[in-house]
Amino acid sequence: MNIGALSRRPATAGARRGTARTIVTAVLMTAACGIGQLVATTTTARAATAGALSAYQERSHKPVDCDRVKCVALTFDDGPGKHTDALLGHLAAYRARATFFVVGQNVAANPDIVRRAYEAGHEIGGHTWSHPNLTKLSAAEVRSQFDRADQAIKAAIGVAPKLVRPPYGAFNETVRMQTERPLVMWSVDTLDWRLRDSAKVTDKTLKSVRPGSVILFHDTHPTTVAAMPRVLKALSERGYRFVTVSQLYGGKPPRLVYGRD
Repeated sequence: MNIGALSRRPATAGARRGTARTIVTAVLMTAACGIGQLVATTTTARAATAGALSAYQERSHKPVDCDRVKCVALTFDDGPGKHTDALLGHLAAYRARATFFVVGQNVAANPDIVRRAYEAGHEIGGHTWSHPNLTKLSAAEVRSQFDRADQAIKAAIGVAPKLVRPPYGAFNETVRMQTERPLVMWSVDTLDWRLRDSAKVTDKTLKSVRPGSVILFHDTHPTTVAAMPRVLKALSERGYRFVTVSQLYGGKPPRLVYGRD
């Protein structure tokens, strides 16, 4: 037996393997080009998406001139609570900005919700630490209620609130003297705290609203949050823009706020 002959590879086998290597190399190069094109296409798509998102954010954050358009300030008291996240979703669907008058002890228990509201462009106002009737407290106790709420809010969003609302809308001269910030009341009471019925809250709101209204809601009631899609849709169709209390007054609310004429 010729052992040397056995060690030589047939010429046809080498040709087939050479052809196979050429084909594999071509396939890999084609695949690489395809991947490159895919990456390029994906990068372009991502850039386009980012550009569209940036344009959307720019449009949705443009300042609103309430001297020229119909504005309304939606305000929500007593939260944050377990229904506040759902409310934020409803507001986002209509690019609506609102003002949340939050209770300090609720903020301390749920700081993330307040932070999400603030980062979404909503205004955060103080509503005392534990929601007492301030007219029944001493001056020192009133200050303590405001200060403790301020500390909780600042811990959540990094800044203290520029607006305050006294619980129950109850205030007197003693209360007013304990803060230089605007006391924000309302011009439309939806009575959601008493009605606890989404359809009735919606009807009450739509019958009472006027340009410049400051509307009182409570995001602690599920019936109120459930009413918001209808309220937002109906008011949008009437041409209203949803702004914060500060935006309603061009950044300079008066010392005592009820609603803008």
